[in-house]
Amino acid sequence: MLQPKIASRQVTTHILKAFGLHMSKKLGQNFLIDAGIVQGIVDAAQIHPGDHVLEIGPGIGTLTQGLAEAGADVTAVELDKKLPAVLAETLKAYDRVRIVPGDILKVDIPALMGQEPFKVVANLPYYITTPILMTLLERRLPITMMVTMVQKEVAERMTARPGSRSYGALSVAVQYYTEPEIVLNVPPRSFIPAPEVDSVVIACRVRSVPAVKVSEEKMFFRVVRAAFGQRRKTLANALRGGGFPKEQVRAAMERAQMDPQRRGETLSLEEFGRLADAFAELAKNAEIHIDTM
Repeated sequence: MLQPKIASRQVTTHILKAFGLHMSKKLGQNFLIDAGIVQGIVDAAQIHPGDHVLEIGPGIGTLTQGLAEAGADVTAVELDKKLPAVLAETLKAYDRVRIVPGDILKVDIPALMGQEPFKVVANLPYYITTPILMTLLERRLPITMMVTMVQKEVAERMTARPGSRSYGALSVAVQYYTEPEIVLNVPPRSFIPAPEVDSVVIACRVRSVPAVKVSEEKMFFRVVRAAFGQRRKTLANALRGGGFPKEQVRAAMERAQMDPQRRGETLSLEEFGRLADAFAELAKNAEIHIDTM
């Protein structure tokens, strides 16, 4: 039997009223009411029957329904304690959906998803987008694709290139682990209530190996964080401000053949890798002591 689309103003409003639900600003809740956007997300994630999907924040089941109807086996983690009971009702027609109450930053994802490759699909709460994305990537889980709806400004940072105003530590980290691409614009009218910011869907294909080979990943990200910690300063000064002593900075930049007057926002991933390797090599040779924590 064909199920009514949750992604409509009429059905969503009915569900909210039937269960006495109110949007939580604290949890960043805006409910998607555009079936075309739901289908666009499913298409961007290249969902095929039998795909294993981890959904974050299913809400009332709007996107979950689209994933289930495409044939995915969906594990949906929901933080709002009121919603699992609602989801049990709105998704009762779909036997390949599993609802897990909990915080995605705290749940044991390997225990939930096993060792088989899976995809992440989510309409992420905008206030916590970056911590969720970075936690998933840094855990080195067997994720093949991440398709998420995020604030447009965040997506622009994720895909920014060296030299642009949006380029920063998030750009480097996301591009180090994935190949990100903005695939869909989502206007505010696609939600109730309509958010005050523009949204986009971004697809991040997870790389089989990182974009650049580095000798010490912790050192790579420490250098990146320091370089962007004080954007208006030269690279040399930013690194010193990030905790690297002056002589370490001088020696590493000489080894990496890096102009100390450049700014961090001009460095490519490859250049960050070369600089981080220079610091790591100095530490390895006991010429300096560098704490990578």
